[in-house]
Amino acid sequence: MTTDCIQVQKLKRLGDYRLKLWFSDGRAGEWDFSALARHDTAVTRPFRDPAYFDRVFLEYGALTWPNGYDWAPDALHTDMDAAGVLKVESAAA
Repeated sequence: MTTDCIQVQKLKRLGDYRLKLWFSDGRAGEWDFSALARHDTAVTRPFRDPAYFDRVFLEYGALTWPNGYDWAPDALHTDMDAAGVLKVESAAA
């Protein structure tokens, strides 16, 4: 038996550490990642610079940054779903 993994299909930078994300299950929502800039570890310090945060890209359906930091799409989807911010919306356009 196989299960489909949730992936981020598209992202849009909104500024102020916010992204709009479209997931492979056909739902989308906005999420605030500003807490990332407040973490004080070697891998998260670059995020203090909003321009570095904006260098986010998608790799294998996960949010990824040049330093190798990535965010598991299934965990992000679960958090966004629990917060009630996901709604059905096509990633097309």
